[in-house]
Amino acid sequence: MLSRRSLVMSGSLSAVMAALLPMGEALARSQQQPKKMPVLFIGHGSPMNAISANPFTEHLQRWGSSLPKPTAILVVSAHWLTRGSTGVTLNDKPATIHDFSGFPADLHAMQYPAAGHPVLAAKAAALVRSGQAQLTDQWGLDHGTWTVLHHLYPKADVPVFQVSIDYNQPAPYHYAVGKELAALREQGVLIIGSGNIVHNLRATVRGAPDGLMAARDWAQQFDEVAKQALLAGNDAALLQYQQLHASVKMAVPTPDHYWPLLYALGAAHGSGPARQVFEGFQSGTISMRCLQWDA
Repeated sequence: MLSRRSLVMSGSLSAVMAALLPMGEALARSQQQPKKMPVLFIGHGSPMNAISANPFTEHLQRWGSSLPKPTAILVVSAHWLTRGSTGVTLNDKPATIHDFSGFPADLHAMQYPAAGHPVLAAKAAALVRSGQAQLTDQWGLDHGTWTVLHHLYPKADVPVFQVSIDYNQPAPYHYAVGKELAALREQGVLIIGSGNIVHNLRATVRGAPDGLMAARDWAQQFDEVAKQALLAGNDAALLQYQQLHASVKMAVPTPDHYWPLLYALGAAHGSGPARQVFEGFQSGTISMRCLQWDA
């Protein structure tokens, strides 16, 4: 939960915008018109992917080399949940958050020293009309963000800011906020939802090798029905994910890792069906499906 002290309250958002926008406008005049950016959804899996060489991380590296360089990156991560408001990070230099325990020291020592982008963060907050948006400097880059950006943009030379998931809100809200944020694509912002379509940490299979097929039928079934809805461009079915298949009870026991997909779907609205960039499973049941919607 975000505290009152940690936030620039929405009532003062206009003042923040007034202070920041002249800087942004001056910067925009000095640059070429940015290219409209794609939208990505990334199944991020374990934090260990940051320091592991496997089919998923190798594919992330190739994927990153094929992407245009954005003006900034906006990430909606499954690991930043708020209640009652949508947070947007305003930091100039966002901290690398190690929001996990029990992993090797090398992983805890990793840093992703990307800059923030306060001007575009303020614009993102102003675009959110479906609910209350609040700017904050009390969050940084959590592992749903930096573990994948480490492979996509290893030089950390693109500014990054995050948008939180208001856990009090239902699925249509998250889709609507994604649609509102879509305008940033025209300003060169790469929008990424980072979660997992199938994610049940209580039902992983220890020691299961990475592979195309899940180790449990319920994981395979839900991932497949979600894939078919994505290929059909059936956003309505994905919004009503609890009715997609009976396997949802095991595949999505809590919605935190599923909801980033809805932000990506909303931001990509009108771009056509998603392109399937990567598919497979880690730990037997965690779907690593990754998607791209082109401009």
